[in-house]
Amino acid sequence: MRRWAQDLRHFWFHELGPAHWFSRDDSVDREIARRFGPVLRAMAPRPASEFLKDAGTAQAAILLFDQVPRNVYRGSAQAFAHDAKAQALAREALRRGWLKGLSGNAGQFVLMPLMHSEAIADQRASCALFTAHGSRRNRSFAIAHWRMIARFGRFPHRNTVLGRTSTPPELRALAAGNSW
Repeated sequence: MRRWAQDLRHFWFHELGPAHWFSRDDSVDREIARRFGPVLRAMAPRPASEFLKDAGTAQAAILLFDQVPRNVYRGSAQAFAHDAKAQALAREALRRGWLKGLSGNAGQFVLMPLMHSEAIADQRASCALFTAHGSRRNRSFAIAHWRMIARFGRFPHRNTVLGRTSTPPELRALAAGNSW
């Protein structure tokens, strides 16, 4: 496993924890940007296949392309710029059986790109996988994400940063607190 992959996995699972993973913290965002922003920019042009040499590197690459941009580029379209690569890596890691043997915390981040996808097939897979392998909390989030995609075909909370016009039903859903 490459050094950057070891460093990212250690940082994510040993220096950070659940309190940092799912809430906004500007100091955490700055630290992720400092430590892993350069890695993200260096690795972004490389093909997904390059990160599939082993399960640990694949898991780190999924974090790199799914979670790191959401911290480094929070509130901008760049936060979602690497989603397709993260989703491809997640699908292939699952196909290879690499979810087995990961702890619940580590495994949930292999599944997270499917929850972040605006494709209904990925949402269905996310619900099934979080039901089988995730916590009740993560399962409820997976179902909430699926409902949003089933209803609108996209995540309305991304509309502004992605330059999309929100429909009145989407605006009502956002007003009701349906954003992550």
